[in-house]
Amino acid sequence: MSSPLKKVILIFLLFLVCLYISLPIKKPSQIKINNEVKLGLDLAGGSQLVFEADTSKISSDKKNSSLESLRNVIERRVNLFGISEPNVQTSTFQGKDRIIVELPGINDTKEAQALIGRTAQLVFSEVVEIPGKDGATPSATLKSTNLTGADLAESAVTFDQNTGKPAVSLTFTKEGGDKFATITGNNVGKPVAIVLDNDVVSAPNVQEKIVGGTAQITGSFTLDEAKNLSIQLNAGALPVPVKVVEERTIGATLGAESISKSIIAGLVGLGMVLLFMIITYGKLGLVADIGLIVFGVITLALYKLIPVVLTLPGIAGFLLSVGMAVDSNILIFERFKEEKDRHSTISDALEVSFGRAWDSIRDANIATLLTAFILANPLDWNFLHTSGPVRGFAITLALGIAISLFTGIIVSRNLLRLFVKERKVKQ
Repeated sequence: MSSPLKKVILIFLLFLVCLYISLPIKKPSQIKINNEVKLGLDLAGGSQLVFEADTSKISSDKKNSSLESLRNVIERRVNLFGISEPNVQTSTFQGKDRIIVELPGINDTKEAQALIGRTAQLVFSEVVEIPGKDGATPSATLKSTNLTGADLAESAVTFDQNTGKPAVSLTFTKEGGDKFATITGNNVGKPVAIVLDNDVVSAPNVQEKIVGGTAQITGSFTLDEAKNLSIQLNAGALPVPVKVVEERTIGATLGAESISKSIIAGLVGLGMVLLFMIITYGKLGLVADIGLIVFGVITLALYKLIPVVLTLPGIAGFLLSVGMAVDSNILIFERFKEEKDRHSTISDALEVSFGRAWDSIRDANIATLLTAFILANPLDWNFLHTSGPVRGFAITLALGIAISLFTGIIVSRNLLRLFVKERKVKQ
C-alpha cells in the first residue's frame, strides 16, 4: 500500500486541477470548459412556449394517453436539441389541451419552436412514370410505400462520401429493413424518393437490392439542418397536431439581488460549520474543514464538467450533501473519543474509529443515494413523478454524497494518518 504522504500529494494535485476548473478565469481555447456554472430557469430566466393541441379527432378515452405521448415526444426533442433541464408539462383549462414548455437560458426560441412543432413525417415513395400522350414528354408521379419513419430504429448525422456534404444516415428496424430490401429490389435502375413532410429531399437511383437495413438521406443540407432533421426523426412524429398560442421570456424568479443574498447566506452558514468543527474537535476539526473545502472545489468542478444545470432545488441538494459530509466526520470523531481510551496510541484509535464508524456512514449514504435515485427516476417509470426541478435536486444530492464519501473517507483519513503522531494515549 502506498504511504499516506503519496496519497496526500495526489489529493493535493487533484485539488489544484479542480480549483483551476472551478475558478472563473479564461481557459485556453483547446480546453472546452465553461467558465460559468449553468443556471436553471428559476435562477437565470429563460423562455416559455405554450402549445395548444388539436384533440378534436381523438376519442375521449384516448385523449389522456395521446397528450402524454405528445408531452414525451416534445420533451425528447427539447433534450436532443441540447437544452438542459427543460420543464415540459400538460395543462387542460376550459376545454383546451395545452403543453407548457420552459426553456432555461434560451432567449431566442424561434429555432426551438420550429423544431418542437414540426411533424417530420418521413415516407419512402416509388417513382412511377406516366407515358405522355401523342409524343408528349412522359411525366412521373410518386407512389407511397409502406416504409415510413415509424420503421426507423435510429438516425444520425453523417457526411456524403461523394460530395462531403452533411447527410442523415438511417438505420431501420428488422421489419423496416425487410421492407427496404423489398422496395429496392423492385426498383433496381429506378429512383426511390425520400419524402419529408410532402417535400422530396432526395431521389437516388437504386443500383442494386439493398439489404442490411441502412440508408442515407442526401441533399443540400447545412450541418445544422442535418442535425435538426436527425433530431426530428429520432424523436418521432408528433402524435397530435399543435400550434403555438403563447411565447414569452421569463425573468429569473429570484432576481440578481436575491441570488447574491443567497450566496452570502450560504457562505455565512458554511463558515459557521467550519468554526463549529474547529471549536468542538480542535485539530481534528481543522482536518475535517480541509476535507470540506476540497469537497466544495471538486463539486463545483464537476458541475462545470458534466455540466449540471443549477436550480434552487439543486442548491438545496448540494447543501444537504454538505451536511452529510460533515456528519461523516462527526461520526468518526465521536467514535474516536471512545476508542482513544481503549488503545495505546492515537493512530491505532483513529484507524479503529474509521473502521467502526464506516457501517453507520455506509448505511446512511446508501439510504440517501437510494432516495436520490427514486427522485431522479432515470428509468422513467410511469408510477413515479418526473419533474425537472426534482431531478435537479436528486442529481446534485447524489453527486454530493459520492464526493463526500471520497473526501470524508479518503481525504480526511490520509490527512490524519500523515499529521497524527505516533504517541501514547494519556491514561
